[in-house]
Amino acid sequence: MRDLWTAPAVPRPLSSPAGAARRSGSRWPLPLLVALLLAQMAFAMVTTAVRQTPTIDEPVYVGAAAEYTHEHRLRHNPEHPPLGKLVIGAGVALADPRVAPSFTKDQGAVGRHLLYETGNDPWRLMLWSRLPLIALTLLFGLVVFAFTRELAGAAGALAALALYCFSPDVIAHGSLATLDVPAAGFVLTSVWLLWRARRGPRLYVPLAGAALGAALATKMSTLPVVPVLMTLAAVSVWHASAGGRGRGSGQVLVRAVAGAGVLAVAAVAVVWVTYLMVDPRLRWTPEQHVPTVRGLRGLLVETLPFPEAYRDGMRVQFGLENRPWQGFLFGRLYSGSLWYYLPAALLVKTPLGMLALWVAGAVVVVAVRRLRPAAPYVLAAPLVLLAAAMQGARDLGTRYAVFLPLFLAVAAGCVLVARRRWVSVAVGALVAFVAVSSLRAYPYYLPYSNEAFGGPGRTREFLHDSNVDWGQDLGRLAERLRERYPGERVWLVYKGSGVPSFYGIRARDPRGVPPGDVRGVLAVSDSAAARATGRLAELIGGSRPVHDVGHSITIYRR
Repeated sequence: MRDLWTAPAVPRPLSSPAGAARRSGSRWPLPLLVALLLAQMAFAMVTTAVRQTPTIDEPVYVGAAAEYTHEHRLRHNPEHPPLGKLVIGAGVALADPRVAPSFTKDQGAVGRHLLYETGNDPWRLMLWSRLPLIALTLLFGLVVFAFTRELAGAAGALAALALYCFSPDVIAHGSLATLDVPAAGFVLTSVWLLWRARRGPRLYVPLAGAALGAALATKMSTLPVVPVLMTLAAVSVWHASAGGRGRGSGQVLVRAVAGAGVLAVAAVAVVWVTYLMVDPRLRWTPEQHVPTVRGLRGLLVETLPFPEAYRDGMRVQFGLENRPWQGFLFGRLYSGSLWYYLPAALLVKTPLGMLALWVAGAVVVVAVRRLRPAAPYVLAAPLVLLAAAMQGARDLGTRYAVFLPLFLAVAAGCVLVARRRWVSVAVGALVAFVAVSSLRAYPYYLPYSNEAFGGPGRTREFLHDSNVDWGQDLGRLAERLRERYPGERVWLVYKGSGVPSFYGIRARDPRGVPPGDVRGVLAVSDSAAARATGRLAELIGGSRPVHDVGHSITIYRR
């Protein structure tokens, strides 16, 4: 990503108004403004990561990363390919934890054992595990800036970067040792490179394939985007080949198809290299049950040109999709999934100014003739990924759609191709509104909701799980209990992967004793409270809420 401050090497398809925007933007101190935006994002992510205890998924990934770096074996967590965990593993290696190679329990137990039972400091180990993902999230901000600058000029690029840097979902999940933001960022990078391939296919199509392979090697949920990106690769090569070079349509078509093939081959190669980086011998002995998958899904798994560990991971994913899951939306607890869950959750979890700019950006990219060639690049991939995510069985959070703040930030920046003062003023006001909303949520980005839904303190009334409470506030709960309830009897219903006793919380589960015996302080994770039935619902109903811990755990008095 060379010299973002000078004009990009590839010509843009935009006419003079966008060029004028670039020329006026070139007078701005671009490096300073970009650095300031990324610096505030880095500060938000690092200071958030320092205070948060392990979320539900993180110990699994950290435990698998430690196995990769110390044993060079593929054993646990096959449902997610290794690349994201190798990035986490870089931080794990720097932390240099004690590892017990002989520990052979399930993947959740492996992570908890590493964090809490081998003499390691879980605060230090988790911070080091999160730092490489934080750095990667910041780099994806530069991709957002570069992509938008090629479409809309410096002013649009700065607006897009600001939306990215102030996105509560990106900050929340970019500061965790999880895989959603890296997978989304690699898809965006691949699309950006395909856009550049319209003028330089020999260089950029293979690079785009490598970025796509990185996405596939991070999360299998990115597989639906492969046909989209292959089509875009063919379009880019067609555009590059047909541009006044006198070639026949047949030859151009062959080149376009070859371009799509190069993209696919490069992506497959990156996936294989990722597995070989973990274990050059590709030994694979699953430590968990791998379900049998039949029908069209089974045929799809069998035809994937990936290592057997990848295919088994797909089988595990399909098995998870067949499990009964509970969801919670707008105060309603339900079984199964709702097709409109993600759009509804995004309506709650996205800043209002950002929603407005997303819609305006999508309209502008499609409606403005100069930008129309970029519309498939900016909009097709996120639409396909969103449609696929909406069909999933797990209504567990907007993290499944975290690619939207990346792609739609690029679209939003394109609004500024309209060279009218009122447009610039409106965009500036909306970006400022987003910034204020995001800053007001600090440091509680995970339970963020916008002002229309009452802010982070009320998100638990509408959503649960990783939208609100993912187990991140066990440390804050321990501090609150020490400060305000020293010596009192504590009852705890905690939904997370942390170990309460490590943080000094001496508590019992109230669900195993008669309600009349539960007296004192009752602390309940808000996700558990949202799904409370039977004994727990009775206990909460007979208690008085007295404190809110991180907007994810409620303390009651009984």
